[in-house]
Amino acid sequence: MARKRALVVDDSKSARVILSRMLEKYDVEVDMAESAEQAIEYLNSNRPDAIFMDHLMPGMDGLQAVKAIKSNALTATIPIMMYTSQEGELYVGQARALGAMGVLPKQVRPVDVSKVLYELHLLPDRRDTAEPALVPVEIDGAASRGTGVAGRPAAVHGIGDARAPAADWARRMEATVKEQSADIRRFIVASLDSFASRVVSDVRDIVSAPPKDPLPPVAGPKRQVWPWAAALLVVSAIAATCAVLWTLSREELAKSRAENAAQAAANAEVQRSSRELAATVKDLTAALAASAAQTVSTPAGGTAGSRLEPVPYGELPFDRSRLEVLREFLTKLQSQGFHGVVKITSASGMFCLSGNPADGFAPASAVLPVGKCDLIGNPYEESLTGQQRQSLAFANLVAGVRQRSGGAISVVIDNLGSSRPASPYPPRTEMLTAGEWNRAAASNNRVEFTAEPSSP
Repeated sequence: MARKRALVVDDSKSARVILSRMLEKYDVEVDMAESAEQAIEYLNSNRPDAIFMDHLMPGMDGLQAVKAIKSNALTATIPIMMYTSQEGELYVGQARALGAMGVLPKQVRPVDVSKVLYELHLLPDRRDTAEPALVPVEIDGAASRGTGVAGRPAAVHGIGDARAPAADWARRMEATVKEQSADIRRFIVASLDSFASRVVSDVRDIVSAPPKDPLPPVAGPKRQVWPWAAALLVVSAIAATCAVLWTLSREELAKSRAENAAQAAANAEVQRSSRELAATVKDLTAALAASAAQTVSTPAGGTAGSRLEPVPYGELPFDRSRLEVLREFLTKLQSQGFHGVVKITSASGMFCLSGNPADGFAPASAVLPVGKCDLIGNPYEESLTGQQRQSLAFANLVAGVRQRSGGAISVVIDNLGSSRPASPYPPRTEMLTAGEWNRAAASNNRVEFTAEPSSP
């Protein structure tokens, strides 16, 4: 497959070099021109696959160059993307009216370059292979069990079987202790038997051996003390061994019981967490299903409607799924012959967060009490300005609505902040958890699309 070629037109050498390096990372060959006149001369003998045009340049500016290129039948089909620091819907509308596809800011991110290259067909088509944001954890290989809404697992399985491994582990531990105790006991008994046999043999040799010297009459009874002493020594050794084995067995058994109790407590905590996780998944699934199905028709036969789309914490309000919803919403209205205004309103939820201003904040653990949250608010939403609240693709889509609909549809964007929550927050009590609070905050962190028909 032949490499794509792009022409970068900018009077700034540094700007040309920066953009060309970004494009070359995507295997796009780059030619450069430092003025609009030089670019038009280049097009007399070359046909690039796309043109990136600066606005403010000495002599002919970027908009004039776009108009000249689109007026020439030989170059009119080449897609043009304005590459400039100019912002605002008015400038985007002017560029689109002259034939440009959109505006790429000079403070561009690599992800914006990727999106623009796909729009210009400089990269092959791609599929969205992102994994779902919320997938319940499967325990003990329960992946083959039933699924719930939208292909998600219906519940978290395997938690109830957590006691089986613990009980089996305890039985194995007791069996091992008993086996070791039996081995030690057999070793000690065998050692004592051998020692006793040697003592008895020595005593018998002493008793049966003839005395070398005559002994006085009182010496006879003293020789009979050795067998009793040996027997007493053997009995004492056996008793001491049994006492040691009994003590060791009791210690091992107590240790095993303590570990079993700790394992049972850990299992209880896992079960409690799994129940809370299942409840959270159920609530979020219901909230997403309700928000996806929320479409209200206007009475008296009107074609207008409204749509609500949740915004996860930390995402731009006007991007990702909200971009696709707006595109679908506008396409449907245009096919119905709608005339009027589409209002896009964002609202922020007040989340229970953990973290600090230096390292950033994130939604707190679901089991954390609300009273221990580091912050209740939405610092990410509050840090965004008007231009930062929407992605480049979203801004280009909004800017081209009037042109595509022939002036029948216009778009207005507004921000409500946290002043009008859609769902009430639960009362703050000692038992209230961050998971319960953040479920309400997630439903309030939203974008609403409302179509209002113009009066006849």
